Amino acid sequence: MSGHVLDFDGINDTALPLVGGKGANLGELSRIEGIEVPGGFCVTTEAYRAATARIEGLAESLAQLGQLEVDDRAALNALAARIRALIDSAPIPEDIQAAVTTRLAERGECVPYAVRSSATAEDLPHASFAGQQETYLNVVGTDAVLRHISRCWASLFTERAVVYRMQNGFDHQKVYLSVVVQEMVFPEASGIMFTADPVNSDRTTVSIEAGFGLGEALVSGLVDADLYKVRSGEITSRKISTKQVAIYARPEGGTRQVQLGTEQQHTQTLTDQQILRLEQTGRAIETHFGRPQDIEWCLAGGKVYVLQSRAITTLFPIPQSDDSKKDGKNHVYMSMSHQQQMTDVMRPLGISMFQMGFRKLASQPTVGAGGRIYMDVSRDLSSSYAAKIFVYRGLGSADLLIQKALASVLERKDYVRTLPRGMSFGITGGSLGQILSGLLQALSVYRRNDPGLVDQVIEANTKEAAKVAKAITGRTGADLFDFIVRDMDVQYRQVVLDNYGIGFVMLYAQHWLNKTVKNMPGEENATDVLAQSLSNNVTAQMGLELLDVADVVRRHPAVLAYLEHADDKTFFDDLAAIDGGVDAAAAIHDYLDRYGMRCPGEIDITRTRWAEQPTMLVPLILNNINNFPPASHARLFQEKLQQADATAERIIRRLEHSTGRRKAKRARKMISLYRNFIGFREYPKYALMQRHLIYKHALRREAVRLAGLGVIRDPGDADYLSFEEFRQAAHTHRADQALIDQRRRDDALFQRLTPPRVITSAGEVVTGSYDTGDLPDGALIGVPVCSGVVEGRARVIHDLQAARTEAGDILVTAFTDPSWTPLFVTIAGLVSEVGGMMTHGAIVAREYGLPAVVSVENATRLIRDGQRIRVNGTAGYVELLD
Repeated sequence: MSGHVLDFDGINDTALPLVGGKGANLGELSRIEGIEVPGGFCVTTEAYRAATARIEGLAESLAQLGQLEVDDRAALNALAARIRALIDSAPIPEDIQAAVTTRLAERGECVPYAVRSSATAEDLPHASFAGQQETYLNVVGTDAVLRHISRCWASLFTERAVVYRMQNGFDHQKVYLSVVVQEMVFPEASGIMFTADPVNSDRTTVSIEAGFGLGEALVSGLVDADLYKVRSGEITSRKISTKQVAIYARPEGGTRQVQLGTEQQHTQTLTDQQILRLEQTGRAIETHFGRPQDIEWCLAGGKVYVLQSRAITTLFPIPQSDDSKKDGKNHVYMSMSHQQQMTDVMRPLGISMFQMGFRKLASQPTVGAGGRIYMDVSRDLSSSYAAKIFVYRGLGSADLLIQKALASVLERKDYVRTLPRGMSFGITGGSLGQILSGLLQALSVYRRNDPGLVDQVIEANTKEAAKVAKAITGRTGADLFDFIVRDMDVQYRQVVLDNYGIGFVMLYAQHWLNKTVKNMPGEENATDVLAQSLSNNVTAQMGLELLDVADVVRRHPAVLAYLEHADDKTFFDDLAAIDGGVDAAAAIHDYLDRYGMRCPGEIDITRTRWAEQPTMLVPLILNNINNFPPASHARLFQEKLQQADATAERIIRRLEHSTGRRKAKRARKMISLYRNFIGFREYPKYALMQRHLIYKHALRREAVRLAGLGVIRDPGDADYLSFEEFRQAAHTHRADQALIDQRRRDDALFQRLTPPRVITSAGEVVTGSYDTGDLPDGALIGVPVCSGVVEGRARVIHDLQAARTEAGDILVTAFTDPSWTPLFVTIAGLVSEVGGMMTHGAIVAREYGLPAVVSVENATRLIRDGQRIRVNGTAGYVELLD
């Protein structure tokens, strides 16, 4: 398949490099039985390359364009305009002119055409790039068509197209343009059809927008379109808009805008029969392409013509549990990624290993979708008993917007009846015997009230981790994978299941105190203060201990200077050659021995750990040096401890005065239990991450071995296999490289998708909303997780390695996990898009006494970096002050 011109009937989806996304889709559309596509041809990318190769100065200009940054708009726009002028003014080579002229002569000299751009980075399954290049309508005559072909070529370098390519990682010199020359249709009506609802992503609903005349009136925003929603042959809703104008073709070429009469302005554009025919057309096209489509259509002479179809690239993939593949029922999926404070994309190995561990703790099935983790909660929603516990009592502390979204599902009684029956809510590792054992342990923990119990657990697991690291060394193949599976059983039992008792006491004390201080005026934030300066909160200690590392570094100017440009590959070797570097390296090594298993997004085992890339700590160390004097660790700990002790004594005295000594004595015991054991909540994840690093090193050695044998191309390929696929590759010495490559491409696509908190098996994204109440105008609403009010400069941070903060700054981010804890030492408040009362950011904010509001939707987009804001951690909102 080659040449300068190709007819539609000679094009299929394999021709994308020659005819671009639009051209390839038109070729495919013309092959679908029953679908009317106006005839035409494509001037190929070979023609574009042949024409542009002869333009003097173009190659140099393209090279310069590739060196510019997307933010340098003035230079970018000027250079793009120069490139367009070069292309537009250059003559079309004679052989290309001849090929086009021949095709036009075959169809008739006076036939009007639409001349449309079709780039190789356009209308793709993973990136639409819609509207980035130009389209010209009702072009009549050979000279006019050739002139507009040049204009289309030049439009590859419109400012919007250039910026869009840069933002999506496309090389300007590797994107080429085909031009679609298609016979014009003069429609009575036209519009756009989505085979999935663009508002809530419901794949069962077709959404049709329609207006009179050509579709340009709708695209340009001149008129509001009629909007029809259709599901399975039934029009479920219709909105008839006032359409004051329409665009029609001029007989001599070009288009004109026409004012519509009063009666026609309020007339439904399409009949019901036409609407239903469009739905059938849309479903046929969707079936052919195998995914939801965005379709341009028009109606002329009683026929529906399809002018274009492209994949809808913004839809989040639908999770599919094993049950949903078999039972034919509706299903509802809840984001585990939001609850785990990890909404970034996870790789298949990370997802599968998380699922392996989660199955040991809970019975609900989980599934990966869009690089995130979802739980099938359908059976829990269909059981009134489970729904009450799971939704209304269990989720509020994890993510209130998830709770509200699921609550809105429960209000749809007819829909709930379509879900599979049979409650799945439960704790798989918690058999009745295990739970009873935990309750007995809780009685012992309650009576003894000995914080040394936590120290014993930590010491035992630290020793066990050392044994595992030694035992796993040298294992390969099936032996390695079997060892990891066995050890995961052991670690979950030792770290989590064997310590239910401590967890029960911790939660009981917390519940009692929350209930008690709730009715004490002025003590609304008492439990937050009581959670400060705990002796066994490994996550909070991690933040404070980095202050000690900063104290060592600050004593050595040469080390401090080196950290400003530290090299990952030679980090410790470089330190060894610097004055004071040995001391600094020892302090960093000591810190990494305790916390090197941590990193942003740590639940994904494929993520780079601090121990693997120590320079990730450098911004945090420098922040501490810039914002705190020496010996701040001890000072901050003592200050918070004094506040906690004073709060405890104040509560006890008030209770003694108001309700008597008995209640006061009980409060003293509960405060002691709370402070002794609440910090343990952070330990199980810490211990599990210790094992994660051990497993990761062993699995990476195995990946290197398989790469050496040629089973996979490079060790990083193993990250794109599930644990079981990795095991099979190690056993059979065979791996599906095409699958790995596809997953790498999917990973890039998933990075651009926003994961929904709740999604159904129809693809409908279900959202929850807050009760606004009496809040200041423009306030951003969230969940209050640590009381108090603070004003300061917002630091919007997406990447921990790029974090630069000053004392008094307020951290605004999508989510936090334990790796962010060192940053909490320097900030004055927290705003995050994800989280709840018992998620990481909330717990650490309370430990450090930082006013915090979490689950603030789109906070990182609505708040500008550097903007002054006020965080009300008591009422749960954020005010934008400038």
